[in-house]
Amino acid sequence: MAWWKAWDLTETLKSELSGKFERLIIALMYPPYRYEAKELYDAMKGLGTREGVVIEILASRTKNQLQEIMKAYEEDYGSSLEEDIQADTSGYLERILVCLLQGSRDDLCGFVDPGLALQDAQDLYTVGEKICGTDEMKFITILCTRSATHLMRVFEEYEKIASKSIEDSIKSETHGSLEEAMLTVVKCTRNLHSYFAERLYYAMKGAGTHDGTLIRNIVSRSEIDLNLIKCQFKEMYGKTLSSMIMEDTSSDYKNNALLTLVGSDP
Repeated sequence: MAWWKAWDLTETLKSELSGKFERLIIALMYPPYRYEAKELYDAMKGLGTREGVVIEILASRTKNQLQEIMKAYEEDYGSSLEEDIQADTSGYLERILVCLLQGSRDDLCGFVDPGLALQDAQDLYTVGEKICGTDEMKFITILCTRSATHLMRVFEEYEKIASKSIEDSIKSETHGSLEEAMLTVVKCTRNLHSYFAERLYYAMKGAGTHDGTLIRNIVSRSEIDLNLIKCQFKEMYGKTLSSMIMEDTSSDYKNNALLTLVGSDP
């Protein structure tokens, strides 16, 4: 189906549906990269920015995926995603988001230089735990420009030097949205499926459901790695994703749509 025809159908559905069910069905109508572009646009439009949405998408996508999202964003909204992020955020949060968006990480490189990994770990320790105050740009540069395989070695070396995990250091040295962004990069580096399983779990845990997070992550991963995320979810929380959806959501939104997307239990 041509995108402009799908757009006409999407507008028709908006007039016929409402609430959570509308949100889910509309999400399914968008081509993948256009949907993520829409989520980013919606997170930044109007007063205030839903920084968690921006962090989630930019930290968890590959270089090629980010390039497609940027292209779709400019085509659909007539502006640069990078420029809009710069306009809506500031300080070190802006810098880490722009650095992630620029896609400097080498997703495909499996080679690790042990010497460079050790140097990176020492640099992070020196500018973080060892001195009063933290050089945030050093953390940002290493987290956003090194490959996942390289960073895994850096985290290992860091723990030997600092006697604490990189996560614990980030929590003690940063705060707020910058802390969330750095920790998200680390989580996605360690285990991307665990990260999404955690996002889904906490979208449903406690009072009320964070429907945007639940819908976005199920829809965006449904044709990529949702089966692997479901397995990780069950391992981490001792229950299946579908059973928690059954407990936490209601009506057509739950029974006929979300559960169909999630599919059978692992």
